[in-house]
Amino acid sequence: MRSRKTIIGLGAILGVVLLWFALSRWFNIIPASRFPTPSAFWDALKQIELRGYAGSLLHDHAWHSLRLIVISFIVAVGTGVPLGLLMGWNRKAEALINPVFTLIRPIPPLAWIPLAILWLGLGDAAKVMVIWFAAFVPSVINAHAGVRNIDKSVIEAARMLGTPPFRLVTEVILPGALPMIFTGLRLSLQASWTTLVAAELVGALVGIGFVLNVAQQDIYPAMILVGMLTAGVLGWFTTFILGLVEKSVLSWSVRGRA
Repeated sequence: MRSRKTIIGLGAILGVVLLWFALSRWFNIIPASRFPTPSAFWDALKQIELRGYAGSLLHDHAWHSLRLIVISFIVAVGTGVPLGLLMGWNRKAEALINPVFTLIRPIPPLAWIPLAILWLGLGDAAKVMVIWFAAFVPSVINAHAGVRNIDKSVIEAARMLGTPPFRLVTEVILPGALPMIFTGLRLSLQASWTTLVAAELVGALVGIGFVLNVAQQDIYPAMILVGMLTAGVLGWFTTFILGLVEKSVLSWSVRGRA
């Protein structure tokens, strides 16, 4: 089944590439000034990787963006998941924290950019703050929902058996909430990549977002497409790694859904 899905996926990608060739090169339906031909894309890819563009080579831009994502994602998970678990488990904590969280939750992550620059300057710390907020919100919400979705009879049974509070949290609450937590992590990772590119459009000297910004100013569609696809590939790669982690941690759940 998995190999069949892989073949179908590769066939879909090949179909998109052939359609791209047909519309932009063979039939000239899409003008090159608006969307690059495959050959123009290839030339731009060679340029940024061999000679550099926007001050660095492609792998340097990609590594910088990937590093920001990893740092921001780890900080968001390390703060958001425990907070969500606490709010889902403790009614008093929820009553205290939820009003503040509900107030800041609707604020778009990009709205924090001016404040982040004011507080932290134009360096990477400001970008980490903005990306952190984007990833923080889904991790809190899904960890909270994961605790609330646990069957109450399971918790009551554990209490009747005299399970200490620490073991109740680590052996009942956390395992029961993990499927929803990983759902939140996937959403957080997606939000991180979306916010990263926007955050790097302002005050950056390296990164995928910076490449897109410079290419837009240079009116260079092929390089814009290189930056977009690089972000897409890196996003797919990080999602794939997270999926492997989820499969390892929740092997029992994955087998149950198969």
